[in-house]
Amino acid sequence: MKIIIQNQQDKYQIDESISKIIEDSVLNTLKIFMDDENYEISVMIVDNQFIKELNKHYRSIDKETDVLSFPIFEFKNGELQEDIAIVEEEIPLGDIVISIEKAYEQAKEFGHSVEREIAYLTVHSVLHLLGFDHIEEEDRMLMRKYEEMVLEGMGLTR
Repeated sequence: MKIIIQNQQDKYQIDESISKIIEDSVLNTLKIFMDDENYEISVMIVDNQFIKELNKHYRSIDKETDVLSFPIFEFKNGELQEDIAIVEEEIPLGDIVISIEKAYEQAKEFGHSVEREIAYLTVHSVLHLLGFDHIEEEDRMLMRKYEEMVLEGMGLTR
């Protein structure tokens, strides 16, 4: 498993503990759905302005958001929907962009730790890479079930 974490902002320090939370969140989410560890995910840490620009460019929504997911392959609820060639290198699943600024804001708003918020955003985004969505209520409930399962397993409850 290859998890690439890039800090593209300077408002908050991203120390080893934040990186570890992101890595653990990715690994604990993927192990529910993946049989092996031959995957790669890129995580970019940005500020609100940067994610706002991405949100406007890719989703035509001109406001900041907490996290964006850019999947490479088509999944549906954790199941790959297309054939991919088996290679010796890691298979890239996609990119995650987290606004650390928004994570701090939401942690304060929801009354829990920044660590829990970052873990939640990471798990949420990995689930999007795996084809989960929350547009329909049934899908939202399924996604929430997996989010809570991973967070509880990490000891990060509300």
